[in-house]
Amino acid sequence: MHVLFVTGEYPPMQGGVGAYTQELGRALVALGADVTVLTSEQAARPVYVDRDDGIRVLPAVRRWDWTLWDTINGLAAEMSVDWIHVQYQTAAFHMHPAINFAPGRWRRDGKQVAWTYHDLLVPYLFPKAGRRLRTWVTERPAHKAQLVIVTNEGDRRQLAGHGLESVSIPIGSNIEARVVPPEDREARRAQRRYRKDTLVVGYFGFLNRSKGGLALVRTLHRLVQARPQVALLMVGERVGASDPTNYAYLQEVEALIAELGLADQVQWTGGQPDAEVAADLAACDVLLMPYEDGASLRRGTLMAGLAAGCAIVTTTPQAPLPELQEGRDLIYVPPGDDAAMAAAVLKIAGDGPLRARLQENARRASDQFTWDRIARRHMECYANFAANGTSTQGP
Repeated sequence: MHVLFVTGEYPPMQGGVGAYTQELGRALVALGADVTVLTSEQAARPVYVDRDDGIRVLPAVRRWDWTLWDTINGLAAEMSVDWIHVQYQTAAFHMHPAINFAPGRWRRDGKQVAWTYHDLLVPYLFPKAGRRLRTWVTERPAHKAQLVIVTNEGDRRQLAGHGLESVSIPIGSNIEARVVPPEDREARRAQRRYRKDTLVVGYFGFLNRSKGGLALVRTLHRLVQARPQVALLMVGERVGASDPTNYAYLQEVEALIAELGLADQVQWTGGQPDAEVAADLAACDVLLMPYEDGASLRRGTLMAGLAAGCAIVTTTPQAPLPELQEGRDLIYVPPGDDAAMAAAVLKIAGDGPLRARLQENARRASDQFTWDRIARRHMECYANFAANGTSTQGP
């Protein structure tokens, strides 16, 4: 089995889709597959070569325009790949619709095409392009690819509502899970200059408008008013590589921090190796992930919090999420409700047994989302099509 992944971002570029593609590729290689990744030129700056994971990385795409049809078609033929598999997020392909129309062309040339939707956000096309047209462009690949994968039940239901079949396969943690001993946790807190009685609230991942950064800051403001020692640890890079609106939103968040006089309570770690990220997540008392669109299995940062065994407060899912039980694995609060967020954080901070239960159950819940399981599910989907010719192609 030789899979050619096509993705607009890949490490060292910052972004969840790139991290996902790398982890999935590694897990597929471990199962005996050959994996090649075609991605943006930026993934070669600085030069990126990982000779240990068995993935061939081709950071060769300068522009994600109409020329990619023939480029990828020729590459797939030259390398005798079994599947062209696009890892799709609108912003990662610079809002250009060429990638959306590519599966039809590749199918006509006899290629097998798989498509993973990391979100169903509609792209900007041109002035006055209405939502109906942009939705049609977004969903076009689901009509043409033989295999369509979504990362959460909400997206599967959205496609099903338009008569489009898909397979729901959750994502895994974008950092390697590590158990941090209590003494190492205390050492990390001391390194970050936190007192023993400091309530450390963590946030993991770069900021964008969907992740609730403004609600996070307003929650911190409420917590500071409620008790004397509170800190917010922002773990990871501040912005991702694909969406240019991320930086503008970061400026809004930083402006609110300054306006509320919270600069001394906020610490930013920047990008770090997995072991350092694990140490910082362990140093936190509560991980607060206030997604504006609710918790979802498509959120790698949520998966990382579970794998790290964090006591998590996040926002109520928009679609059913039976894999995670509220009150057992994590605590849900309404999106944008900073008063409820602060109350949930204080509840966990004041109840040691509750915090310990949430941490243990988070680790257990994360066993559902290991990369080995995710890769095996992909291999099953590839094999089922080869054996049965089943297709998600629509009208």
